[in-house]
Amino acid sequence: MSTPPLLALHGVCKRFGVVEVLTDIELEIHAGQVVALMGDNGAGKSTLVKVISGVAPADKGAIEWEGRTVHVRRPHDARDLGIATVYQDLALCGNLDVVGNLFLGREISRYGFLDEVEMERRTRHLLERLTRAIPDLRAPVVSLSSGQRQTVAIARSLLGDPRVLLLDEPTAALGFEQTTEVLDLVDRLRDRGVGVLLISHNLGDVKALADRAAVLRLGRNNGFFDVNTASQEQIISSITGATEDSSRRTAPHEARW
Repeated sequence: MSTPPLLALHGVCKRFGVVEVLTDIELEIHAGQVVALMGDNGAGKSTLVKVISGVAPADKGAIEWEGRTVHVRRPHDARDLGIATVYQDLALCGNLDVVGNLFLGREISRYGFLDEVEMERRTRHLLERLTRAIPDLRAPVVSLSSGQRQTVAIARSLLGDPRVLLLDEPTAALGFEQTTEVLDLVDRLRDRGVGVLLISHNLGDVKALADRAAVLRLGRNNGFFDVNTASQEQIISSITGATEDSSRRTAPHEARW
């Protein structure tokens, strides 16, 4: 008997006003698997992340966690299940140091005072599991490189030991070395059994890292690919609409969200 996916979406729809941004979306993420979510601008990728993370709950469809139907109506619901999200803007406070950013809003206190020693110990322990190049934990985040800031954002999302991690364009603004560091970090998370949904426009990153790719076009599924066997041309054709999934109907024009 096969193990059910950690996270599965069935027939998920999302509407903003009169515009249906997502229609009948299917998606599965298994433990220890990196799934790339691809599509042109306006395809619905970021909206789908917001649905899964509880920021913009689905209007229709089912979300399953380890084979059982769950309701994700707010970010707290997603966190309780074990879903963490790192958005493209990272949402870090540049004037705070690394420790301050990791524990912002969930500070550890002892005898009525902030336990800076314990928070720094936990921060160092977490970063040692994620990266070989540990930044100065007391340096303002604004002084760190883009790659180091991305690592800090991912580390913060891992404080609750999530089982599924959603990454929205984690390498979009990074150079080659910084991109390599982030991809290595995602690879280590997969080795630890974390399921990762990776939004990316970079086919090189996807081919190097992902196990499977799911393509959205105009808010609908337009193909699922085994990254190891599918060609770049097949994936690009699915993204651009040169080939369409046989189950797709013609979708109405989608607004840019």
